[in-house]
Amino acid sequence: MPSERPRHNVVLLSLSLVGLLVWLALDTVSVAPNRIVPGTSYGLAESLGWGGVLVSALPLLALAALARRPTPKSLRIALGLVVVQLATLPLWLSLAAHRLVDPGAVGARLGIGAGVWLLLFLLLMLLVELRSRLAISRLAGAALLVMPLAVLGWCLTQWLAPLALWQEYLGRRDQFLGAILEHLALVGVAVGVSLVLGVAAALAMRRWQAAQRIGFGVLNFLQTIPSIALFGLLLAPLAWLSAHVEWLAALGVSGIGWAPALLALVGYSLLPMVRNTFVALEAVDPGVIDAARGMGMSRGQVFRQVRLPLALPVILEGVRITTVQAIGLTAVAALIGAGGLGTFIFQGLGQAAMDLVLLGALPILVLALVADALLGALTDTLRPGGAE
Repeated sequence: MPSERPRHNVVLLSLSLVGLLVWLALDTVSVAPNRIVPGTSYGLAESLGWGGVLVSALPLLALAALARRPTPKSLRIALGLVVVQLATLPLWLSLAAHRLVDPGAVGARLGIGAGVWLLLFLLLMLLVELRSRLAISRLAGAALLVMPLAVLGWCLTQWLAPLALWQEYLGRRDQFLGAILEHLALVGVAVGVSLVLGVAAALAMRRWQAAQRIGFGVLNFLQTIPSIALFGLLLAPLAWLSAHVEWLAALGVSGIGWAPALLALVGYSLLPMVRNTFVALEAVDPGVIDAARGMGMSRGQVFRQVRLPLALPVILEGVRITTVQAIGLTAVAALIGAGGLGTFIFQGLGQAAMDLVLLGALPILVLALVADALLGALTDTLRPGGAE
């Protein structure tokens, strides 16, 4: 009986065709004489020339063709094409800068158009799809981005000096590093505190049924409060405490700043942390627990040596979810003076400078992806059979 032909990969086919459509139809770059004046948008043919249009469209056409016969070999070729396409995006931007930006115009800026952003998003979606189909680990999938990032770094130092996003970074280089450190500090402390409190709350809920009902009710209620409203609710009590408790004032606790931001982040982080910890501890096979007790282990030994190691992968899933959530939510904390990368986002919105908004938003996205990949890889390793 002849072997059945593999069916079309609809996801790969759809993403590659949509990517080709947006790449050809939407604006790729814009050029402005300075930071204030709106830029003039240019399509693909104007920015790259017709030769560039043809060459840049070929990988996307090849991806669509490979989607018709998704064998392991064709999927590996498709993965290589996606990585190459990601690496060539900075080169296309460099060519556009060479063709459109006057070298004598000192303040000229090159903006990235919707076509490039959408194609980047679709290529990353293709990367996720192919990584899943080929059963590539999270860390190996992240390593595929090393070459595109290296090409981007090279282009920024050589040919992409007029890039508006790069110019915003150069003008705020010292502030940018400080903002990243503030962002990471808030996220790290919030996740650490919520992990300790979450484990303690989950253990209490396992012991007392009433604590389970009350605890999950309160945590679910906290999730329904909008972040801005929660910051406002914390302002008055923290300001009062700062005025009446000297040691809190000495620590810098006030109605605005890091204190309300940290309390809000911990409050929002507790539900996924408590829920995952509680479910993980409850889901351990009772037969394994009985076997451990039959071997003469005490209650504490059973918890430390059996229940906790088996529950650890699910607990780490809660840490991963909490960390990614906290990285995004910390951006909003800039509204109350907590610092972090959200400062650039709100400054950019106030100045109608979208590249300044991106200077804050893109690192947040990268931090979330890195945290998700690292914690996800650690979780996969700790699962039974994950290290094999």
